[in-house]
Amino acid sequence: MKKIAIFASGSGSNAQRIYEYFKHNDEVQIELIFCNNSSAGVLDRCKKLNIKYVVFDKQDLNGSKVIDYLEFYRIDFIVLAGFLLLMPKHIISKYDKKIINIHPALLPNYGGKGFYGMKVHESVINNKDKESGITIHYVNDKYDSGDIIFQAKCQIDETDTAEILAVKIHKLEYENFPVIIERLLNGTV
Repeated sequence: MKKIAIFASGSGSNAQRIYEYFKHNDEVQIELIFCNNSSAGVLDRCKKLNIKYVVFDKQDLNGSKVIDYLEFYRIDFIVLAGFLLLMPKHIISKYDKKIINIHPALLPNYGGKGFYGMKVHESVINNKDKESGITIHYVNDKYDSGDIIFQAKCQIDETDTAEILAVKIHKLEYENFPVIIERLLNGTV
């Protein structure tokens, strides 16, 4: 059994999608969710779905609290799903090539510190790009710069707003993120 920990900072829609995807899988278990925002919507989702969760702050992440939880629960794989903090080196080194992130753009474009959510979509629309998409990548010690695992694209129509693009991107995330996680765990990526 592979145990996954999900890190999220916001609403948790991707975390819920991943949980639902693996809910009946005997080989993969979403063990717990880590959240650095005590008012995040992901915590409400955890309560409704009866998923264990840990709320922590940046000091806990950079210290030993988070790694202690990861070790206690024997986590095999970490998924960042809307998590906005930089993962510290001591966790990255322990989970080398076992931490992935999803980014709402086609990296290397629109990545890095400060590029997340609607900020990304607004930049893409303002630059009049013809396509956007998602990138699933390994996590390293810099924002959005780890090796790319998978990308999926969508077309942008001239009349699209950042909000419309966000809907298209969420659809790509929901369709692809759990599948890529499963393929990584099975060694088929």
